[in-house]
Amino acid sequence: MVFSREADNADAKARRPRVSKNVTEAIALDICEERYPPGSQLPRENDLGEVYGVSRTVIRESLKILESKGMVKSRSRVGTVVCEKDDWNILDQQVLGWIGPRIYDFDLVGCILEARRTIEPAAAELAASRATAQDIADLEKAWIAMRELEGNNERFTEADVAFHTILLRASHNQVFRQLSAIIHAALKYSLSTSNEAVERHDEALDIHRELVEALRMRDGPAARACSARMLDLAARDLAAALKQKKSL
Repeated sequence: MVFSREADNADAKARRPRVSKNVTEAIALDICEERYPPGSQLPRENDLGEVYGVSRTVIRESLKILESKGMVKSRSRVGTVVCEKDDWNILDQQVLGWIGPRIYDFDLVGCILEARRTIEPAAAELAASRATAQDIADLEKAWIAMRELEGNNERFTEADVAFHTILLRASHNQVFRQLSAIIHAALKYSLSTSNEAVERHDEALDIHRELVEALRMRDGPAARACSARMLDLAARDLAAALKQKKSL
């Protein structure tokens, strides 16, 4: 599918600012909104330059960025084609930001939870025997921040993300430590969704505190059990969030 230059010019110019630094995001948002659906061919670089009001050089650099994130692919004698969503680097913080509220359409929230169920309980059990005193202190600090920020969902979620990131690092497993950086952005969206589904987080706060204590007591099975309970709670709240979304 090839899009007409005239239609692109009229529509995109009306909706997108002519600012070079926003071009990558503007094209990405148009892809996420399926203005350019998967499998379609993007307009030529010169035409895209007219659509977004920038030079061909800026367009070329933006397309390189999008290609590095798996969203488009340059093909010889064909041009630039939008990749299938399965090929996108969905753990990239920028890609997740561009997907934004369409995260539900990608079923990413459920996928993230499945990944956490595989990783976090094992990391918690390892952390019970490997965490340093500083790791445990940092984890407790994150829990205290969560408790004090109750009622402010954005700040509460930031502290919640910090807690789970510290937990993965406290396992002192190099793969888990690397995963903590990779899934950071995905974890933020997942926790924000589940946190918004409930008015108070007393139950979650209690489980987080118990996990800190399990690490302090070097009780691996208890730490794993706490992590599993935490994820069961997240699954319940995510289901509630999805139900709320469908009812809107």
